[in-house]
Amino acid sequence: MTTLANRTAIVTGAGSGIGRAVALAYARAGANVVASDIDDRSGIETASLAGSNALFVRADAANADDHERLVRAAVERFGALHIACNNAGIGGEVNPVAEMTLEGWQRVIDINLSGVFYAMRAQIPRMLEAGGGSIVNIASIYGAAGAKNAAGYVAAKHGVVGLTKTAALEYGAHGIRVNAAGPSYTDTPMLNRLPEERRTSVAALHALGRIANAEEVAALVLWLSSDAAAFVTGSFYPVDGGYLAR
Repeated sequence: MTTLANRTAIVTGAGSGIGRAVALAYARAGANVVASDIDDRSGIETASLAGSNALFVRADAANADDHERLVRAAVERFGALHIACNNAGIGGEVNPVAEMTLEGWQRVIDINLSGVFYAMRAQIPRMLEAGGGSIVNIASIYGAAGAKNAAGYVAAKHGVVGLTKTAALEYGAHGIRVNAAGPSYTDTPMLNRLPEERRTSVAALHALGRIANAEEVAALVLWLSSDAAAFVTGSFYPVDGGYLAR
């Protein structure tokens, strides 16, 4: 069994979906969990489900000061920071490039890309103090492929993959591993907004003929966060049911 005993982990966007599944997987593996989300109710619920060694801290992924406050709260409560899963994100505006609003572009970049940069900028100094750590950034299959009408999302997720590789090169010698997970379509509240016929057609794009569940993505994140992946850094791992094999 994977163990994260005596380690403290932050999960952003932990109120639902992949973020909640990761937070609960970390808790089951014995970690102290700091769950963050912009939604107080869902974030508190995740922390409650994670157990007595869990804490909820409200944080906006697009706000650099919130990330600093989140990391301080983790260290003040549990003494150190060892693991982070930077998961918070949005789907963003759906429009062709020439029709995308400037506001729509900026919003998805602020949350999905700048939010990961702000997170690592706050997390890495504390991991250095702890003697090392592991960061898993949640990218997407669209960190390795294009998609019509999703320029902001695709650009942000490609950026997350590049940012991950850069941080891995910079901090590997200091004991910090940085990897990216690339989920395909996953059964989360974001996907549930799609009409049923669209969900069916999306499922058919996967070699396994179905979409993922959040726990399947969390299993990869848990492995990457643990000592079982001690020689893994700077990598992008699709968890996509064969979507990118086409």
